Amino acid sequence: MSDAVVVTAYFRPRAETRERVLAALRPAIEGVHTEPGCLLYAIHDAPDGSIVMIEKWASVAELDDHGSSPAVRQLNIDLDGLLAEPVEVARLTPIRVGDTGRGAL
Repeated sequence: MSDAVVVTAYFRPRAETRERVLAALRPAIEGVHTEPGCLLYAIHDAPDGSIVMIEKWASVAELDDHGSSPAVRQLNIDLDGLLAEPVEVARLTPIRVGDTGRGAL
């Protein structure tokens, strides 16, 4: 899948809003899972208290469409005022090393 793109997004909730951030993310994740091209869209706890979204999209075009999807628009509304800083998003390009099935996400 040479056109696939991986994304990380770091959500840094204020200490008192963590549960509200998680509550906002849950329906967004369910909505995004139905979007064309979504191969992975999952959240994880980070040691610093951040919530890290790891995403994988079948193509850049589908990722770009995701950015203006209803689920993302609603998530942005629901997160208003809950984060200590803006969401940090990075598009990643794989450096393929080793086994083709395990050398890239």
